[in-house]
Amino acid sequence: MRIVSTNFIPDRSRPGLTTTAIGAVDLQGAGGNWATVGRRSRGGRRVRRQREKRKGKSVGLRIGTLNVGTMTGKGRELADVMERRKVDILCVQETRWKGSKARSIGAGFKLFYYGVDSKRNGVGVVLKEEFVRNVLEVKRVSDRVMSLKLEIEGVMLNVVSGYAPQVGCELEEKERFWSELDEVMESIPTGERVVIGADFNGHVGEGNTGDEEVMGKFGVKERNLEGQMVVDFAKRMDMGVVNTYFQKREEHRVTYKSGGRSTQVDYILCRRGNLKEISDCKVVVGESVARQHRMVVCRMTLMVCKKKRSEIEKKTKWWKLKKEECCEEFRQKLRQALGGQVVLPDDWETTAEVIRETGRKVLGVSSGRRKEDKETWWWNEEVQDSIQRKRLAKKKWDMDRTEENRQEYKELQRRVKREVSKAKQKAYDELYTRLDTREGEKDLYRLARQRDRDGKDVQQVRVIKDRDGRVLTSEESVQRRWKEYFEELMNEENEREKRVEGVNSVEQKVDKIRKDEVRKALKRMKSGKAVGPDDIPVEVWKCLGEAAVEFLASLFNRVLESERMPEGDKVDEPYNEGMGKSSGS
Repeated sequence: MRIVSTNFIPDRSRPGLTTTAIGAVDLQGAGGNWATVGRRSRGGRRVRRQREKRKGKSVGLRIGTLNVGTMTGKGRELADVMERRKVDILCVQETRWKGSKARSIGAGFKLFYYGVDSKRNGVGVVLKEEFVRNVLEVKRVSDRVMSLKLEIEGVMLNVVSGYAPQVGCELEEKERFWSELDEVMESIPTGERVVIGADFNGHVGEGNTGDEEVMGKFGVKERNLEGQMVVDFAKRMDMGVVNTYFQKREEHRVTYKSGGRSTQVDYILCRRGNLKEISDCKVVVGESVARQHRMVVCRMTLMVCKKKRSEIEKKTKWWKLKKEECCEEFRQKLRQALGGQVVLPDDWETTAEVIRETGRKVLGVSSGRRKEDKETWWWNEEVQDSIQRKRLAKKKWDMDRTEENRQEYKELQRRVKREVSKAKQKAYDELYTRLDTREGEKDLYRLARQRDRDGKDVQQVRVIKDRDGRVLTSEESVQRRWKEYFEELMNEENEREKRVEGVNSVEQKVDKIRKDEVRKALKRMKSGKAVGPDDIPVEVWKCLGEAAVEFLASLFNRVLESERMPEGDKVDEPYNEGMGKSSGS
């Protein structure tokens, strides 16, 4: 059937796009699949973007999947690839790492992984730094299936990484994999987004006759039994095979190359109802982090509710008071702020505000950002240059598969391993040398704390669940749930302790807190502790010397007499130390 038209026609092979037919259009089959000839309508896309902008805020994500072959020795290189390719979330398969935890791989990227054998299988999900704190839940089902739940500005996104058994594996093992994947999907509420990145070890094939609802026409070669399992799964879960919807050159559809064979076995799937949020999907070529597989990346746009951006907490650099010159400058500026007086004012609010303001001016404030990770401190320019040369050699070999290019690529692979080994050894030698110094000990403890923090799946509990286990994200629903919880908690009857009768209270005069008691309390207190609500550390009081002793002693005695804490900010630890000493005298 031939149709000639100049109207806007939906291109179902390209979700979310509109094309203008400028010529003949073929209508194929009863399913109504359109194959258009012409150019895209840029005006339509511009209008749609403006309409979406009016509705709310959008968050763009680049989500990918890659069979890495092994993660051993590739963590920092993989992070470098994700940084260059601007990939936010990456599902990885065949990690071959034994364990069940999370780990920083450098450049702010964090890998959540699971494996039971260091020689085979293993799956994981790599997240960009800005999404690490958004993790709500990690489910490690097996060394072939794991899922991770994120909350991105009120939108729930579930990322599933899968690694299907190879063609030659037992049928029982394949059925177990699909059963595990079905269970993961059934546990995810229908209203939440789902993206599956997996190496399914199957060919869904080119064309989509009879399967138009779950895939496009742009697969590779012919379908096999394992590929049919992928299509059947997509039909059961009402999902679409994203790779097959976008018309690309074959080079940007092939995900696996080995021994002259080129095929498509790595796929990204999402719910059919969310296909309109996918604007592009293709294979990334020219990278050498994996020998045989190639990274598949899709671009997804989430429509989220507009939220007020939380301000970054900036802290005063009180630690600079360890240096005598900074301490002397702080005392001088504080004296100037007090009009040349040596004695601090009796009013707590005035004194605290003057101290905080002087500290900010003299010592400065932090940027509020975290320090660069120390997990890959060995990474240097030599290693980066070697990896860049290896990547270019891999690209050259892909374009011209001669024996000379192959040998060049193999030699650069061996050179990269040597450079990484030398860089690590040099960094460790320097660390061992510094261990005898005070700074070296601090570096070691900082590294240990960071590794412990990186090993945790959920770093911060940001949301709670209702009675039915659904995640609550809005402020109103969270407050309502807390109200229900405390109403039940406070109205529950528990066993009560019997009150002892006949206890006589003793009334006696409490001696005033002396200056020498405050002086001893300050001396006992350790420096480098976290500040309290008043944002004034003990280093300030130690720096001010006798002026601080007189002020604190007077303040504590006024509190004892009035039996009331100062208005505004609360007094920090010196108050507790002084009160504890006086009560025992």
